[in-house]
Amino acid sequence: MAILKVARMGHPILRAKALPIPPDQILTAPVQRLIDDMFETMREYSGIGLAAPQVHSGLRVFVAGLREGDVGQTVPDDGEMPFMALINPELTMVGEVTDEGWEGCLSIPHIRGLVPRAPGVRVQAFDRTGKRVTFTATGLPARVIQHENDHLDGVLFFDRMRSFESLAFLEEHRRFRAEDEE
Repeated sequence: MAILKVARMGHPILRAKALPIPPDQILTAPVQRLIDDMFETMREYSGIGLAAPQVHSGLRVFVAGLREGDVGQTVPDDGEMPFMALINPELTMVGEVTDEGWEGCLSIPHIRGLVPRAPGVRVQAFDRTGKRVTFTATGLPARVIQHENDHLDGVLFFDRMRSFESLAFLEEHRRFRAEDEE
């Protein structure tokens, strides 16, 4: 496994629409190696999600999660999102896009902003074994899945913000806004 270079805001790959992975290619060594390397890169940079365009690959796959575990029919907002690799995901929003929450991005280091997202999401995708999976996620996992899926369409979290007034460097966010979240 390898730690991959993360594309930063301004690189054209972050604004391009990623290409689907043919299902018969999911189990190939290059795709499996990419997924392994993405998990390693995500952990190295203390991320909770990472999309292929962020590591200079124009494929429709992202990894996410905080711990080992199975992705069942639901992924609740318990703060312990299981590791997942989602290939060619299709999302259906559950609820109105009204829940504002703080987001950051490995491609926009040290910046946070308030982003509106749907409180839940229904996911259909292939997992890394080529199996078709369907599940619903709520809360933080739903937010992460929506954020990473946006990367597959060339969308950054700045594009979803209603206002840039909440933008803050991570250090300032921790100093001045962390108490607002408690």
